Amino acid sequence: MKKVSLITVNYNHADITLQLLYSVKKFARYSNIEIIVVDNGSKTDKTEWLRRQYPDAKFIRSEENLGFAGGNNLGIKEASGDYLLFVNNDTEIFEDVITALANVLDNDPTIGVVSPKIVYYDRPEIIQYAGFTAMNYNTGRNKCVGQFEIDKGQYDQHFGPTSYAHGAAMMVRVEAVEKAGPMPENYFLYYEEMDWCEKIRRAGYTIWVETKTQIRHKESLSVGAASPLKEYFMTRNRILFIRRNAPSISVFIFCVYFLFVVTPRNLINYILSRRLDLASSFFKGIWWNLTHKKDSFEL
Repeated sequence: MKKVSLITVNYNHADITLQLLYSVKKFARYSNIEIIVVDNGSKTDKTEWLRRQYPDAKFIRSEENLGFAGGNNLGIKEASGDYLLFVNNDTEIFEDVITALANVLDNDPTIGVVSPKIVYYDRPEIIQYAGFTAMNYNTGRNKCVGQFEIDKGQYDQHFGPTSYAHGAAMMVRVEAVEKAGPMPENYFLYYEEMDWCEKIRRAGYTIWVETKTQIRHKESLSVGAASPLKEYFMTRNRILFIRRNAPSISVFIFCVYFLFVVTPRNLINYILSRRLDLASSFFKGIWWNLTHKKDSFEL
């Protein structure tokens, strides 16, 4: 039996992280597992409190917030498993999803990453993720398969290759990490798992979704509420992802599309909604890409 290292990152919500750990203890039947919790610069260090509640886990403390990728990469350095299961701390399991995902990797050595179906915690009958469509490099757009649909089992037989795993829950083969490198830390928030999937695919592996098992995510159905921080990183990283992964001709087409379609449309929306703070963040995201190389780690 392959060893699985479950890695989760905590930031200011130790109580939520503890709920995830309890759910793993209650429902996971996979026997060869280690659990690694990375505290990613939380304002109050509760690693000792968590350790007392869950002494079987490894706990790592970073004094600064390293972002989603940086926090997970700390966990990778401490992991000893053959498979790495990355799960958001605001998820919980209610079935043996670990065994199901490990079986997928066991059965096909060409699969580098596999995600389960993801449903909303408060509304588990509603799907959040059942795969991703391919990225349109000319527009920087793709779609999340099944999102907001009532789960009637319509995707349960659609398990197999998908374009991208979901960062909230994904199991990665260690050999794929060794060939593709760790999760890219250029993004800080958003798009990092998509960039990683691109790297892993270029290393010769496929990306899968296993829709016959699921994990529940505490993200709200109305999570799309705009904030300047989200607007900045979504703008910055959408452009950065295309710069890092698209062919040159697609980068050119994307820039034209972004300039003449996305920018005017967004400006109209900012004005109509009286959200000039979002407009400022939007242009800061563009400016970052004009002043930084595509491999820059600066924020």
